[in-house]
Amino acid sequence: MSTLLIPSHVPSASEDAEQLRKAFTGWGTNEKLIISILGYRSSEQRRKIRQAYSDLFGEDLLKGLEKELTRDFEKAVLLWVLDPAERDAVLVYDSVRKWSSTNRALLEIACTRSSEELFAARRAYLVRYKRSIEEDVAVHSKGDFKKLLVPLLTAYRYEGPEVNRTLAKSEAKLLHEKIEEKAYADEEIIRILTTRSKLQLEATFNAYNNEFGHPINKDLKSDPKDDFLSALRSVTKCFTFPQKYFEKTIRLSINKIGTDEEAVTRVITTRAEVDLKTIKELFYKRNSVPLTRAIKKDTTGDYEDFLVALLGEESA
Repeated sequence: MSTLLIPSHVPSASEDAEQLRKAFTGWGTNEKLIISILGYRSSEQRRKIRQAYSDLFGEDLLKGLEKELTRDFEKAVLLWVLDPAERDAVLVYDSVRKWSSTNRALLEIACTRSSEELFAARRAYLVRYKRSIEEDVAVHSKGDFKKLLVPLLTAYRYEGPEVNRTLAKSEAKLLHEKIEEKAYADEEIIRILTTRSKLQLEATFNAYNNEFGHPINKDLKSDPKDDFLSALRSVTKCFTFPQKYFEKTIRLSINKIGTDEEAVTRVITTRAEVDLKTIKELFYKRNSVPLTRAIKKDTTGDYEDFLVALLGEESA
């Protein structure tokens, strides 16, 4: 469900690399040329361009981009050029170093990636930063968040179709019991959320709804000012309907005083080749405005043009 508009005829990776080099040289940077290439190439094509650039010019394309670009446009392009696993590694690294209890990037990565993707991100992190994700998250996060985040990010879940309905019912009751006791960081809650397959969790949350007459997230709203409860709600949303979670994230990021460019960039660059088409449809249903138009209204310049390229067509 990629939103990318890939041209019918795409130049070779070497030709694209040479054009990018031209965009960096001469009088001023040709940002439009950079967007016209990188904003319309698939992950595999971008990987080949980066390799071709290294072969031709003896330099990582990322270094060239870092020298020439600035601010939000630079951040968006650099994230986009990275392989998905590298991108996740960079997002985790940045997030743990400016850790706050309202930071959601770590939860998004932990709960919306497959086990293989999460494993690849941990490996990329180790290669890039010479230490493990779990080590850094354990050092920078605190208390209940540490108890939740470390096992979430290191989980290797079963991803097959098997679901145990009896287990779902019993664990739904267990979750309800712990939530009633306000034992939100209880080891049983952590165990269920960090070890069960996504389909099993979906069955458990459905059983919760059936048994108690409302979604689990309603009970997790008992204290709106509790950041850990908010984190638990994000976890359940990311597991059960990630597109709806991302729609809300991007909506809140552009509908407040001052745009949260970091969140907008993260959602668009990480979901453009995954499920951004569905996120756009949900945004339109919720807001009666195409996401592309909303982004144009809230951003400017090369940053705006690049995001619009990744969003694809104007229609919802």
